[in-house]
Amino acid sequence: MDPSLILWPVAAILVAGIVTSIRIMYEYERGVIFRLGKLTRAKGPGLIFLVPFGIERLTKMDLRIVALDIAPQDTITRDNVSVRVNAVVYFRVVDPTKAVVEIEDYYFATSQLAQTTLRSVIGQSELDELLAERERINEVVREIIDEGTDAWGIEVTGVEIKDIDLPQEMKRAMAKQAEAERERRAKVIAAEGEYQASTKLGLAAEVLQQFPMALQLRFLQTVVEIAAENNSTTLFPIPIDMFKPFTEAGAPASPEATKKALKAAAEAMIQDLPATADRAALEATARKMIGMADDASEVTGAEAVLSALKEESDDGESGTDT
Repeated sequence: MDPSLILWPVAAILVAGIVTSIRIMYEYERGVIFRLGKLTRAKGPGLIFLVPFGIERLTKMDLRIVALDIAPQDTITRDNVSVRVNAVVYFRVVDPTKAVVEIEDYYFATSQLAQTTLRSVIGQSELDELLAERERINEVVREIIDEGTDAWGIEVTGVEIKDIDLPQEMKRAMAKQAEAERERRAKVIAAEGEYQASTKLGLAAEVLQQFPMALQLRFLQTVVEIAAENNSTTLFPIPIDMFKPFTEAGAPASPEATKKALKAAAEAMIQDLPATADRAALEATARKMIGMADDASEVTGAEAVLSALKEESDDGESGTDT
């Protein structure tokens, strides 16, 4: 019998066994190897050789992060509000051997644990906490799921509550509450504005009381503003007392009021001083005169200060023209 007839089949069997014993694992994969049904170790990534003819078998495990969508859960919060919540869980396999040996289907088991944990945590929280402290709720759910899946070789990296669906009655009640809060703020702001306006009006009334002619000027300004509207006719009552400054000599202003008026006029003239090299000296002289006007006991002294300040201003302007 020709020996080649035996060697060729044996060689073909050996080549087939070697080819079938080669495995290639990607960087994100690991291979859990069983030898005659007994766990040996996890290998990879790269090229892996197995004992052929079924002596060693390999189970691939993906180590990438998995995004698990939790189906919407109907639950009741601690303050008896029915809500519908859905979330997403991010996890990955950190121990391939445990994920294969300790649990039959780690993906399904993680999904069920996430659903029950989410419902349990929401049932222990009030609606306001669920809406305002979502980050804390997410962290609590993540810690519970991670602790439960640690024995399976699973690491939970994050949990995010995507949506909280409330009943229509609760939405309307919350909308009314928000509207009432907005109205309260608007009323408080309006009251503060009225208070500030009344304070300014009180100061303005005090000034108008000291200078009656200013009230007449304000009246004329109001008439000009009304006359700008050409498409309307306005009847504006004019009290007879408004014409007294034109027909009768008014009472002389008090010395204090005269001092204030002269001081305001002097300060206005300081702003109009010429921009010359002596401006600083002129301004210092003018301010000294204002101080003298404050100390003056007679009106004539204040008038002299004003006239002297005017002369200083005129001299500055003539020097600039020269």
